[in-house]
Amino acid sequence: MIEEKAKARLPHNLIMEERKSAIINGVIDVDSFDEEVIVAYTDLGELTIKGNNLHISKLSLETGELSLDGEIVSLVYTDNKSSNGGFLSKLFR
Repeated sequence: MIEEKAKARLPHNLIMEERKSAIINGVIDVDSFDEEVIVAYTDLGELTIKGNNLHISKLSLETGELSLDGEIVSLVYTDNKSSNGGFLSKLFR
């Protein structure tokens, strides 16, 4: 039963207010963060948030909620699926 809960998709929502704050639901994990870049994983792919003076004000992986503030410059999604291996496999073909 625990495995079923872990595999269940969290609802994914992103609410941004005037490029100064954002609330993101459906976050599975946060890979890295600093004042200029936050990398978060969602069921819909990797989300990279770029900006200035970024600050995570709330992070709950149990509920999947991430709240941040700062000057948001860009939000970019990347698919979770790797295509035909990583960088090294393409390099050595």
